[in-house]
Amino acid sequence: GKLISAFFFGAKSLWWMSEAQQQFYHKLFPFLSEKNNTVLSSVFDDEFFVNVKRLREERSEECTEAWIVLGSNSWIKGAKAAEDWCKQQGHKYDVVWGLPYEEVLEKLATAQGFVYLPEGMDTCPRMVIEAKLMGCDLHLNDNVQHKDEEWFATDNLQEIEEYLYGSRELFWKQILDDANHTATISGYTTTRNCIEQGYPWKDCITSLLSFCTEVIVVDGGSTDGTWEELLEWSEKEEKLHPHQVLRDWDHPRFAVFDGAQKAAARSLCTGDYCWQIDADEVVPEKDGQKVINLCRSWPQMIDLISLPVVEFWGSEEKVRVDVNPWKWRLSRNLPHITHGIPAQLRKYDENGELYAAPGTDGCDYVHTETGEPIPHGTFYNEQAHNARVQALQGNKDALIAYQGWLQNCVELLPSVKHYSWMDLERKIKTYKNYWQKHWESMYDIKQEDTAENNMFFEKPWSQVTDEEITELAKQLAEKTGGHIFHQKIDLTRPTP
Repeated sequence: GKLISAFFFGAKSLWWMSEAQQQFYHKLFPFLSEKNNTVLSSVFDDEFFVNVKRLREERSEECTEAWIVLGSNSWIKGAKAAEDWCKQQGHKYDVVWGLPYEEVLEKLATAQGFVYLPEGMDTCPRMVIEAKLMGCDLHLNDNVQHKDEEWFATDNLQEIEEYLYGSRELFWKQILDDANHTATISGYTTTRNCIEQGYPWKDCITSLLSFCTEVIVVDGGSTDGTWEELLEWSEKEEKLHPHQVLRDWDHPRFAVFDGAQKAAARSLCTGDYCWQIDADEVVPEKDGQKVINLCRSWPQMIDLISLPVVEFWGSEEKVRVDVNPWKWRLSRNLPHITHGIPAQLRKYDENGELYAAPGTDGCDYVHTETGEPIPHGTFYNEQAHNARVQALQGNKDALIAYQGWLQNCVELLPSVKHYSWMDLERKIKTYKNYWQKHWESMYDIKQEDTAENNMFFEKPWSQVTDEEITELAKQLAEKTGGHIFHQKIDLTRPTP
């Protein structure tokens, strides 16, 4: 049952032979109701309709008083029950079994009626339809699932034929629509003072416009002209939809607003799929088509996919090895998916304000009701991870292997270029002026401005000059290949 339900759930469209059959499966597997469901009934070819019309016209000349019983050794067909009913009613009857199809139709065309009493559910038995179109009286039980459906319950045989004839066109039209369907993709991102921050936000949005059917941008209240430029841009670009969601960025728990802004942007998306990106990320021009192709061949049993991230360090000549090369990126646009802090990491301070335990940046993909993380499919595997770890430990062969593997992934899969660490001087200044406050807000961790708590310099931030930051940024760009700033910088042991 689980296997069958998974098979059904993976289909683009579901076709049922009766309304009762559809209801039965939807009760067993309620999630199937979210799919594209159609009741098709039974399907007949052109020759059948020609023969039915001919035999029905000849019926009055050869009609007998006999009833037809379908013979079968299978308990489910109810052959014995049908014979018993005929005997009880005193009807003459013929048991039809093993005859060529044409002869079966001829027998129905001359019979008084057809009795069919299956012992189990029969979705849309063809012989019942054939008997009705021949003008037979019918005696059926409730296991004949289509007997009370509107198209069949009528006495207007022409309406029944029109319904059956149209079913074939309905089927092929839907199949062709499924085969030729181009998925709609909503790209979404958030902004706040991107001009002041020096983010490549315009390149970010431009890259989304190249392959998305709509681009949602939620601005958090920019005061540097970013919002005004977004509005002006949207007047010329119909796919660009900017919105403002204002927050109190002086709130003690302002850090949780990052996830809330992403959630707000996602909630405005209308496409079949959602592509999330940050304002300091850019999709390479050639990768837009890869995103479209991935949506066409989406792995059916997952709702979220993580994809490669190329993390530049100081310039586009260096790509980081010290961080994981993936990020949650592309997902189905389902109402239960949002952004936020996973339930198991949610904390509340004495004022009842939400913050997080370490292990999240507050922007995870989570279930709207349970808060559980959304499982994701990924290209990153254990072998690649082990090579990356060995490379960090100085294994040059592992570094070459990891580099080749990542290069192949970037060639095959849609990826994103991340520019957060391109301008290292700006990044260090951001840590000095912002990120410490951010982490205090997010994790409720109070840190004094001391040399011990400064991961960049052996002195408090208050004593660090702009000249020192400029010099350190230069050394990091020249001598290292990436550094996670949760630990002290050690220029004597540079990362590859």
